[in-house]
Amino acid sequence: MKILGIIPARYASTRFPGKPLVDITGKVMIQRVYEQCVKCPSLDDVIVATDDERILNHIHDFGGKAVMTSPDHQSGTDRCAEVATNYPEYEVVINIQGDEPYIDPVQISKVAACFNTPDTQIATLIKKITAADDLTNVNSPKVIINKLSEAIYFSRTAIPYLRGHEPHEWLKHFTYFKHIGIYGFRSEVLQQVTRLPISSLEKAESLEQLRWIENGYRIRIAETDLETQAVDTPEDLQKLPK
Repeated sequence: MKILGIIPARYASTRFPGKPLVDITGKVMIQRVYEQCVKCPSLDDVIVATDDERILNHIHDFGGKAVMTSPDHQSGTDRCAEVATNYPEYEVVINIQGDEPYIDPVQISKVAACFNTPDTQIATLIKKITAADDLTNVNSPKVIINKLSEAIYFSRTAIPYLRGHEPHEWLKHFTYFKHIGIYGFRSEVLQQVTRLPISSLEKAESLEQLRWIENGYRIRIAETDLETQAVDTPEDLQKLPK
């Protein structure tokens, strides 16, 4: 089974324009993500998918692989799908966030391992929530799963609602999980989900994975105990390890 890692990298970010090229202790962010990905033994190749020649040129300057994609894509998933059409030899595509400069290759391998099960269509990661701030943070989606280790639902609010306990006590009485935003797809499934129209649940929560669930696709879950550090705003740079 051949697995392709794709890192979508868009220059124009509402909250942090030019984010992929921000310097992090001597290397730009997209380079750090790329270098972490190529360490992963589960990936047969790694490609950056971008809409900006500045990013493309920087990747090529340090010897990485990058391709230009349409500027009209609404999501990183759509950008991955465009690239994947040119690499039909890969059975699985893993969409790796371009704003997590210190992503651990072990996390990528956990997603890749989900496809050892032949009926896996889509795979992603979850992590147990231990801090109350994560439970209430609307920018950190939560997920509930079934007995088959498949996602039932994702939400920006804490799910499930724990009746009989005050919200500040919920973590003491129930195990909650947050979603770690890395996705693996069977190649044919990736093409299928990007052709689906935006769904009502996706529109309500602004979470594209709900479109897939609403249309009957199954999302297999793997659990990690490793934390991720995404850079969404300039202030997040101060939280990164020095």
